[in-house]
Amino acid sequence: MESKTGIKGIEPVLPSQDIERDVAWHKQHTGFEYAFGDKMYAGVKREGQFIHLQWHADNESDPLLGGSVIKIFVHDIEPYAKEFIDRGTIETEKYQRNTPWGTHEFGFHDLNGNAIYFVQDA
Repeated sequence: MESKTGIKGIEPVLPSQDIERDVAWHKQHTGFEYAFGDKMYAGVKREGQFIHLQWHADNESDPLLGGSVIKIFVHDIEPYAKEFIDRGTIETEKYQRNTPWGTHEFGFHDLNGNAIYFVQDA
């Protein structure tokens, strides 16, 4: 039985040079339909699962093929935030509450430059 603080799901965030193009590609080739977003960040959905697309400039300061990103969605982020602050994985100010996009979240990078975010819908 899943606890109320447990993980709800993990959603990949893929780099994109053209969000509109890639949303259309997913509709045609994968059956994932547009769910939300704009020209910089969007999500496509199929059978309750999402793929997020994030625009990158593909230059030295914003590489298209840099580290990957995953988002781990949870029911209650507070115990995770406390644990990761206590572990020294994140600093307190990295824990964002009530973001403009409607979440509470924190993130960090692993040793390979991959970004890992824990997210709760606000």
